[in-house]
Amino acid sequence: MSAPTRYLLVSLPTSIAPSNQAEEALAALRAAVTNDYGAVVPFNLPEFKIGTLDALVHQADELAKLDAVCEGVVGKVNDSLRTILDGDEAKIAQQKTVNDRPVDQYLRGFSWNKVKYRADKSLAELIDMLQKEVSSIDNDVKGKLNQYNQVKTNLAALQRRQTGNLSTRSLTPIVDPSVLVQDSEYIETHLVAVPNQSTKDFLRSYETLSPMVVPRSCSRLAADDEFTLYAVATFKKHGPEFVHKCRERKWTPREYKHVEGDKEGEQREVDRVNRDERKVWGEALRLGRTGWSESVMAWIHVLTLRVFVETVLRYGLPLSFVCGLVKTTPKLAKKARYSLDASYSYLGGNAFGRDKKGRITKDDASVSTEMAAAGHVGENGEYSAYVCYEFEIN
Repeated sequence: MSAPTRYLLVSLPTSIAPSNQAEEALAALRAAVTNDYGAVVPFNLPEFKIGTLDALVHQADELAKLDAVCEGVVGKVNDSLRTILDGDEAKIAQQKTVNDRPVDQYLRGFSWNKVKYRADKSLAELIDMLQKEVSSIDNDVKGKLNQYNQVKTNLAALQRRQTGNLSTRSLTPIVDPSVLVQDSEYIETHLVAVPNQSTKDFLRSYETLSPMVVPRSCSRLAADDEFTLYAVATFKKHGPEFVHKCRERKWTPREYKHVEGDKEGEQREVDRVNRDERKVWGEALRLGRTGWSESVMAWIHVLTLRVFVETVLRYGLPLSFVCGLVKTTPKLAKKARYSLDASYSYLGGNAFGRDKKGRITKDDASVSTEMAAAGHVGENGEYSAYVCYEFEIN
């Protein structure tokens, strides 16, 4: 089984290159990561409208929260596909494309959707649009999955009534209406499903369970591997007591009233719900497929905004930076980060302390929390002096 893919979205100032040119800065990023730890491709960011410093700090916080929400929605849509496709990983993988392309191809050729999210809108407007879109995707997929689960449950219940044991299944195809006392003012027929190991006890005692049980009225109607179904006639006045005594002995009274055409009606209902189940299954699958694609695209646009906002906050104006996408694995991602730290920790200036290897470190717990939320802390708990966000799309 191949290792999962992890991506690093890295932004660095062009000042890392002597020429201060983006091409040379990207080459420096590639050299820092090295082919041993990952493949680097340029990741294009449009220029967005920049507001005040206070607004940027607030937006960075909003985007961090929205990033987590997007990741959660992508995971939930994936779980929906797993439910719809009964956990068949091969079939699930076939549905997981982004804009009809494999995930990696979409990321490598990423281009900001200027039609859907116009770059001339303010950052606040773009964030609001993405929040509403992700919420809508989540609600739509969740609603359709709930509908599918309900129809599936209804179908299973109907099928159990046709195929279960005599204590639960439908009695319509089993009971001959001629054995039932019908339209009598005083007498009624009770149907009782008795466990096979208790049939002798039932036959020996049913006449004394309650007053006014019609003597020798018991008749055996059907049997399966677990239960035997009997019909017993009692006077209506003492019917409830008879039923109660049966339940006390773990015998199952079955309510049944013959209606002409019930057998055909039950089959029609099963056929109808079966058609509904297939129809809703198809709708849920289509919505799951599009929902996964759209939620991933929304997530990548949120990450793009995170990189941009943090780049402005970290490197300042005028903007002169290069952004690269690093494709690696969880294991190699740590080594890629170490290599990047070794090359660019100087970007942190004197704001942070350093360990013996020159890596940035800090013990202040409150700062740690803030830096982790901003994406500057790797899995090893060390600080990053540059903008870098890690993510996996599963």
